[in-house]
Amino acid sequence: MASSTPYSIKVNPLGQSLSPQPRDAAADRQTLIAMRDRARSGDMAGAIALAEQAVTSGLEHPFCLNLAALGLEAAGRFEDARARLVRARDLAPGDLGVLNALGLISLRLERFDEALTSFDEALAIDARFAPGHANRAVALMGLGRLLDAEASARRALDLHPGHLAALSALAAISSRRGDHVAARRFAASVLAAEPNHPDTTLSVAAADLAEGEMDQAATSLLALLADPRPTEFERAQAEGLLADVRDAQGRTDEAFLGYKASNDRLRDLYAPRFGRGESTLDVARWMSSWLSHAAPFPTTDTSPPPPTRPEHVFLLGFPRSGTTLLETVLAGHAEVETLEERETLVDSAKVFLATPARLDHLARASEAELAPWREAYWRRAREAGGRLDRRMFVDKHPFNTLKLPLIARLFPEARILVSQRDPRDVVLSCFRRRFQMSPATYGLLSLEETAELYAATMAIALAMQGLSPIRRRVVRHERLIEAFEPEVRDICDFLGLTPDDAMAAVATRVTRRSIATPSGAQLARGINAEGVGYWRRYSAALAPVLPILQPWVERFGYDAT
Repeated sequence: MASSTPYSIKVNPLGQSLSPQPRDAAADRQTLIAMRDRARSGDMAGAIALAEQAVTSGLEHPFCLNLAALGLEAAGRFEDARARLVRARDLAPGDLGVLNALGLISLRLERFDEALTSFDEALAIDARFAPGHANRAVALMGLGRLLDAEASARRALDLHPGHLAALSALAAISSRRGDHVAARRFAASVLAAEPNHPDTTLSVAAADLAEGEMDQAATSLLALLADPRPTEFERAQAEGLLADVRDAQGRTDEAFLGYKASNDRLRDLYAPRFGRGESTLDVARWMSSWLSHAAPFPTTDTSPPPPTRPEHVFLLGFPRSGTTLLETVLAGHAEVETLEERETLVDSAKVFLATPARLDHLARASEAELAPWREAYWRRAREAGGRLDRRMFVDKHPFNTLKLPLIARLFPEARILVSQRDPRDVVLSCFRRRFQMSPATYGLLSLEETAELYAATMAIALAMQGLSPIRRRVVRHERLIEAFEPEVRDICDFLGLTPDDAMAAVATRVTRRSIATPSGAQLARGINAEGVGYWRRYSAALAPVLPILQPWVERFGYDAT
């Protein structure tokens, strides 16, 4: 929400608002008092209506703007609400309530970095502000920093035992780790105080699903969907989780319709942000076309990295192809530091991968021109929490396959690990799982667009084999599951590592790490083959996209049926 409990009205000694234009100070003061009184009496609708009228008439005051933003948020006008709150912050940068409200609306917009900044600014004013710590935990979850999120939520509980938002955050963190016993424990107090609380109900339903309580999970999710309180995003999450329940019950036709309903709702919700302009699929298509006619990239310096840099590995593929499992395995090696899905190449990608003409320029760029972009990469890696003092640094991001031309020019000495899985399982899994939304993951909400993007991405990877001598190894996901020890030995041999026994402790490691992808809860159960060949259960629903995937099924040597 865009506001917490109403705070005191602050006016200057002359009784004027903070509006830059002369106004009737006495009248403005009475308006503000009327808003406060209505809010205190529980008439929030009346208080919001007065605030909107006042803002429209030109009254600018933090309390007034905050209330007006709350009304805009309720109407789904999140960007307009944010604009009101930004203005309120500009007028009163030290106002704790405004900073908290601005952070909350940033959460609604999934601008987690901005939200974190607002909550940090609020806590700099009052380090004992428990809601700020609880809300900060939600922002950190959005950024995939689960360990930091847990610390913030626990700090909120230290300051305010029983704080519901903090308990709800801890339930969600536990659920994402697959620790459903803890999720239930944290959720119990929240649901006792606020039955059908959306986030907490989702955490408990996930626990029910994991523990085989299908009817109980379905009942709670259907009750949540019948409740008028959940947002569109929360409804989409509930529809997707209910589809998981139907899938577990063997009701695959219903499950597929549920996944589609969830994805369609999310597509509508995020269309204003991600549904306009050039899509990730558009970029992948023109890049694939460009590479199909490109000359081999020029040979650049491939000498060992300087002593201040670790040996360098990029782990990529496609979402749901097994990259998280492989990264978690590598993270168990004492000499390896891994980084999970951070946009470390964002600066150079904006410059060199924006258009075919810029890609032309990348292919011809001099060492002097490329050097600053390498430094920008390493700066991003450090800022994302990557420790560069170990022997080897593994940068895992499945969508970095689309950045292979950039990697080949900036880091020709690096090694590439490509996680490969049956294309049909990959596309189905992308359609079934809920990702943090971005321009790239927005396309995964459509089954057809996911299949097309997969094909274009694989075409890029194939073309790059002939354009760059960068060292590359394919890790077949199914083999890693079925023949774990020999496959890990082969991977270590490719990387120049001695196998470490700790690499096998995947489930134990998941509970201690910040795994932000949908794979976290699955890996908490350990390595298993339950997802291998899963596409066959949905073969009829996948029929429209199977011709798009068939060439890659054949190229990668998977069974046709």
